[in-house]
Amino acid sequence: MELRIGSVRLASNLILAPLAGYTNLPFRLVIRELGGVGLCVTDLVNARSLLEKNPKALQLIATRPEDQPQSVQLFGSVPEEMAAAAQFLEARGVALIDINMGCPVRKVCKVGGGSAMMAEVEKTAALVAKMVAAVKVPVTCKMRLGWDDANLTAPDLARALEDAGAAAIMVHGRTRAQGFEGAVSLPGIRAVVEAVRHIPVIGNGDITTPQAAKTMLDETGCAGISAGRGAFYNPWLFSHTLHYLETGELLPEPRFAQRLRVMTRHLDLMVEVFGEEHGCRLFRKVAPWYAKRFGPAAPFNRQVVRLSSRAEYDRIVADYVAWRVQFLGDDGEVLPRFAPAAMAENFSREPLDALGGKGPAATERTALPVPAGPQEWW
Repeated sequence: MELRIGSVRLASNLILAPLAGYTNLPFRLVIRELGGVGLCVTDLVNARSLLEKNPKALQLIATRPEDQPQSVQLFGSVPEEMAAAAQFLEARGVALIDINMGCPVRKVCKVGGGSAMMAEVEKTAALVAKMVAAVKVPVTCKMRLGWDDANLTAPDLARALEDAGAAAIMVHGRTRAQGFEGAVSLPGIRAVVEAVRHIPVIGNGDITTPQAAKTMLDETGCAGISAGRGAFYNPWLFSHTLHYLETGELLPEPRFAQRLRVMTRHLDLMVEVFGEEHGCRLFRKVAPWYAKRFGPAAPFNRQVVRLSSRAEYDRIVADYVAWRVQFLGDDGEVLPRFAPAAMAENFSREPLDALGGKGPAATERTALPVPAGPQEWW
């Protein structure tokens, strides 16, 4: 299940996708400790802010030896700034540099970054060529299928980016107009796979289970998959997916004690990296995502969103564990009637409008909500 991107060889073809405000160093370390992942991509970081050595930008690219190989995702639309930021990252030992062409957030698009780059193929290809010429490390690109149903530019853009020297393409199977609504289009991803000649295409979007990962690999022909929100629901996603792809065996969902241990490890890393006060404040938006798989968790969520210290966390957990007993069976696990629903894939297998069929606007809503993020970083 190895994957090669330019000169970089990854141990697996499973990638943690960037998720603004969430794929920081503590979460990447948690994912790596659980295993299965071949590469973890940082939050998207503004190229200009990086060149100005903005403390928040530098914090976004913070790393450790355990976080290698490192891929940093840049956003921006000024070729000279993007190339200079790539050189800055290369000098710091970054193994891969990713360009964000998929972020649908208005703050990114209005300055010509993110999904806006998909609307100007020649200009975007020229920017990529300038970055590729500026560094020796592989440059990759993360995109969507296009701006909207009428502008499904991903196949043409992918081909142009390959010609410009991009080492890999990661494609989210929705348009910018969809945001995170509707189903991911497998035919749309496959069209990108078929458009390029040699470089790997990584499929992305609604990978929530090992079965969903295999479906995307099988039906699109992509070289690997990446997951962001799905990994926040289930940090074991990559280790379980790798096991499933290698053996055909589905591992059982982690028990509550395992989930609690990993959630606590995540908090400890947040405190270690960001300090107790700031780490606990950041963890307020993280803990409820773990709790989505706990079963009944309303009292826990009400308290943890006001978390201010590590000692307070221990008290909140102890209170919750005692309260939770009423929902447990003899085996110590949540009774089936209280258990969270199983995760399900949300893929469209219909061809896109521009490729001769039903488009993504006709599909159902996404299975995953979008986590709130620190918009000021976007």
